[in-house]
Amino acid sequence: MTTKSKILALTALFILLAAAPALAQEAASGELTDNKASLFKWSLIIGAAVITLAAAAGAFCQAKAISAAVEGISRNPAAAPHIRFIILLGLILIETLVIYALLVTFIILMVKWGSY
Repeated sequence: MTTKSKILALTALFILLAAAPALAQEAASGELTDNKASLFKWSLIIGAAVITLAAAAGAFCQAKAISAAVEGISRNPAAAPHIRFIILLGLILIETLVIYALLVTFIILMVKWGSY
């Protein structure tokens, strides 16, 4: 197995283990119906998975970009201002994608379950 597939397998295992208690609970009387409760549980799992994967991918991409920028500056110190501008722009765009994933997660989690 490659390193990426190991990380992907561990992430999937963690998501399944984290989801087990939410899927094992039974609804008490007066709570949401089975379909709504099931949808609510799955939305929590999907929301957690979205933000977890987005944060992990964003952190990996930022680390890779910073590493490449530092290497580029060390090889050509005269190009440091240009490299610094490009790396800052790239980091801003990467972080924006993670913030968009956070907003999508909030939208998934804030659905009004009783209105269906």
